[in-house]
Amino acid sequence: MKKALNVFAAALVMVAAVACSSAEKMAKMAENVAVECNPQVLEVVAGKINADVTATVPAGYFLPKAKVTITPVIVYAGGEAVGPAYKYQGDKVKDNEKVVSSKGATVSEKVSFDYVPGMEQCYLELRGVATMKGKSVNLPTRKIADGANTTYMLVNKCGTVSYKADNYQEIIPMTSEGQILYTINSSDVRGKELKSQSIKDFQAALDEIKANERKTLTGTEVVAYASPDGGESLNSKLSDKRAGSAEKAWKKVVKGHEASTPDVKSVGQDWEGFQELVSNSDIQDKELILRVLSMCSDPAVRESEIKNMSNVYTELKGEVLPELRRARFIANVQYQNYTMDELMTLVDQNIDVLDEEALLRVATLVKDPEKKLSIYNKAVTKFGSDRAQFNTGVTYLNMGQDAKAEAAFNKVATKDGDLANAQGVIALRKGDLAAAARAFASAGTEDAIANMGVVDILNGNYAKAAQELANTKGCCHNKTLAYILAGQLDKAAAAAKCQDAPVNYLRAVIAARKGNASDVKKYLELAGKDAALAARAAKDIEFAAFK
Repeated sequence: MKKALNVFAAALVMVAAVACSSAEKMAKMAENVAVECNPQVLEVVAGKINADVTATVPAGYFLPKAKVTITPVIVYAGGEAVGPAYKYQGDKVKDNEKVVSSKGATVSEKVSFDYVPGMEQCYLELRGVATMKGKSVNLPTRKIADGANTTYMLVNKCGTVSYKADNYQEIIPMTSEGQILYTINSSDVRGKELKSQSIKDFQAALDEIKANERKTLTGTEVVAYASPDGGESLNSKLSDKRAGSAEKAWKKVVKGHEASTPDVKSVGQDWEGFQELVSNSDIQDKELILRVLSMCSDPAVRESEIKNMSNVYTELKGEVLPELRRARFIANVQYQNYTMDELMTLVDQNIDVLDEEALLRVATLVKDPEKKLSIYNKAVTKFGSDRAQFNTGVTYLNMGQDAKAEAAFNKVATKDGDLANAQGVIALRKGDLAAAARAFASAGTEDAIANMGVVDILNGNYAKAAQELANTKGCCHNKTLAYILAGQLDKAAAAAKCQDAPVNYLRAVIAARKGNASDVKKYLELAGKDAALAARAAKDIEFAAFK
């Protein structure tokens, strides 16, 4: 938009009549110069107020021997900010300033100021001095722009650092089992096997499950196997027969004990059990055997290769293979761990019974930050919990105790993306945007991407910030703000889901930019419950048209 302003004009205008060649005429004819300031409403971006000022000087205005100095000035409640002066000269002046031809010209300059609190209500003016034949004249001072918009400063700069998660299981799956062994190539259940210690332990486990109110029997299984020697087809049939005999034996084993009808399975050759037993054995060439298992998937080839190692195979026949001629009796159980209410009671009455995961979980249930810190300290001192050490830093951050947070993070041993993000937040809170950006870039976590959006808002990269904040969860404040600053008002309105005063203020900004006066009034009333926001709204140029 163009304004015929005498300010910049005064710096550039010349006498309309060639015969009257005096500096005084420049002030009188200043209105003949067309001046444009972009933006007309000043905006603070990354701590700076920048604008482009363009003056179109008609022919005959700038006298060949005239010199003009223009000084841009921002006037605000706290004083004045004076920018660098711009100097111009006529066609016949021998200095080294920018020449403005007497035939007419268009002159463009950039003005820039550091933001100072109080500039929310300000205006930009140009002050000029014209000099000719040794005589200087002050040109009329004119306002060319209002301002300044500081909406980007509504960004929440606290940063996001999530707590490390616990692995606490409220329901723990468990199994209890016993087994019976068979002789080679046999599916007959020997009487002594039903009286073995393994079966006695299984029966005792069934009784304990019944008596323990925290345990629930969810199912039972009978699983039969054959050792991987003698051929796959033969062993498959043998395994099936063992499954049948084991199912009959099951009834004797569980008689007088509470158990459900089992799911009966026949596995065939037990290569999985074979590998496990070999891995846990002291057999001299066990690494060679394991290598054969990993390289050969065909059961027949495996068996042949192992039998070729005669010394090894003799050892296997004595130590490993007999243990694989078996049937397993399995009870599947769900164990009810401490409930959340029980955890809260135990943390006060008997915290020492809680393991690391329980301590990490109960800390999430505690609202008092000091108590939360004491729980994390317990996990650190008792279990050396690195996650608890990290969460100590997060708690201090949430308390606004940044120095203690930084000290806590410095003790974290796990140098992962979460820690890099936390260090970035520390830098962000210190105002070191470059260090913060480096940390967030190296972290690459979801939190770090959102935090990078904050850095980009502060640096004036609004479109990039909107992209980075688009998928953030939780607080919608910065996402809404980024969309506003990027000019995506519909997305901003959709993102504004929170019902707090700061987001209602942003809703008022959206309404103002859309020209919706009723919504401006409604949302400012809601936001005005916060005294600081009410005071800001009274000065905010976003709402100047609605007062």
